[in-house]
Amino acid sequence: MIISINPENPQGRLIKRVVEILENGGVIAYPTDTQYGLGCDLSQKKAIEKIYRLKKRDHKVPFSVICADLKHIAEYARVSDYAYRTMKRLLPGPFTFVLPGSRQMPQIMLTKRRECGLRVPGHPIALSLVQALGRPLINTSARLADQPTPTAAQEVVDLFGGQLDAVIDGGPVPGQPSTLVSLIDDDPIILRQGLGVF
Repeated sequence: MIISINPENPQGRLIKRVVEILENGGVIAYPTDTQYGLGCDLSQKKAIEKIYRLKKRDHKVPFSVICADLKHIAEYARVSDYAYRTMKRLLPGPFTFVLPGSRQMPQIMLTKRRECGLRVPGHPIALSLVQALGRPLINTSARLADQPTPTAAQEVVDLFGGQLDAVIDGGPVPGQPSTLVSLIDDDPIILRQGLGVF
């Protein structure tokens, strides 16, 4: 099911419809400021397992999550003063930050070293969804390893067909990853250069 949502001014009733799908364990594709993402409600373990199957991804490689703001990030990760100042300067934006996970973060989302990746994308649809849901959204690119990255909703539909509960059409996206930055021990390391300039 394709749901067209205005990327600059998301319609509340349509966001609510998608949130109901998420609360019922649905898996969706949605636009971010970097690429189309596959996601589900962080509290829905079966939906997370489904995304692992769709992506053909090893469980040892956790997904990142989208949060509404810095306060939201601080619930799910341990944020030092340095990390807070750094993220405040760069978010919302095309960055994923690796931080130590808090007790709130489900085990399935943590690496062996209990770290997790968190984002606050500069995209009104993604932010509206996570704000309305009240919990983080799983975030991973809506692509398979051997396929080009989709930049439009129809390309996501072509790739995943009827395996998703909804695909949000929010117009074209850049189709490049976020810049992945570790802030562990207040020692910033760029793990992947993407759209964001650190």
